Amino acid sequence: MPRISRKLSLLVALACSVAGAGLSATPAAAQILSAPKDLSKYPFLKVKELRKMYGDAQSRYVKIGDLTIHYKDEGPRDAPVLLMVHGSESSMRTYDRETELLKDRYRIVRIDLPSYGLSDGPTDKSLETLQPTDIPIGVLDELGITKVTYVGVSSGGTMGMYLAARRPDMVERLILSNTPSDPVDVSHLEMSQEFLDAVAKAQETGWRGPDFWDLFLTYFAGDGSRISEQTKKEYFDFYRRFPEKHLVGLIARIGDGKQAAVEMAKVKTPTLLIWGTADPLLPESAADAIARYLKNAQISRVLMPDVGHYPPLEVPDRFAQLVAAYVEAGTPLLPTQAIAQDTEAAPQP
Repeated sequence: MPRISRKLSLLVALACSVAGAGLSATPAAAQILSAPKDLSKYPFLKVKELRKMYGDAQSRYVKIGDLTIHYKDEGPRDAPVLLMVHGSESSMRTYDRETELLKDRYRIVRIDLPSYGLSDGPTDKSLETLQPTDIPIGVLDELGITKVTYVGVSSGGTMGMYLAARRPDMVERLILSNTPSDPVDVSHLEMSQEFLDAVAKAQETGWRGPDFWDLFLTYFAGDGSRISEQTKKEYFDFYRRFPEKHLVGLIARIGDGKQAAVEMAKVKTPTLLIWGTADPLLPESAADAIARYLKNAQISRVLMPDVGHYPPLEVPDRFAQLVAAYVEAGTPLLPTQAIAQDTEAAPQP
């Protein structure tokens, strides 16, 4: 297969949900107008139109700064809380199946991050007044939730590491899936000519049509047949919202890696890595790297050699089982937690 060029690889690096280089994917007006055939059949959508298409009875909205953020809060109110966060280019629907499987015994909170799903995109003002972790903190504060098990895939996992560093009181456990820990290297990616042509067209026009998302999701899966046609349609629909001025402005990013390394070293939260090692972008070596950076956290890991970049999307039933097993049986106790339990168990005079 041909090796992807550096120019095209920058687009793919953004598209595969890592937001590692802090790129903006906002197409110029001239680029938008150069895709008349696609746009006549599939016009751009406003956020309010997407809310009509994909909002449901569980949809809730909260103001954080000047942004309206879409979230869902499902399951028993007195149950342990799972906060599930998607990566860039995705939406909370990444965890639809996990929610269905787990909401009878967990309280599951999901968020559409700014620019994605049914949430507003960042404004100039919000970039001055908010940082990425303000979004999950704002939603949890709205719900009065003080402790969560944080579940994140790709850049959603990056958000979790930064949240655990900033608010260790809030994050009891981290469950990270195919999350970057270094500036993302895409020089090794090899793609079919068909996918290369689709990427080139997307770069030229600023438009990713249904065929692009079919090729994209298949390429980044261990087994493309696991990705449903409905999921591909959802990715396409959410991407055809009117281009955002600051697409990744409030997405947690690794950037040049220097500050990210500092933040990761602060994390002491027990962490489970659920890793699809068939990921062409972040293979098993990336799981090894993130374990090194989280040097003060107790790390557990599960490697899935048949799964790609999106384990919660590709194998949701297996993913849900692993999350539940870790929360219920596999999480190591921190020393302070063990002391607290011993104190509670001791007979009272």
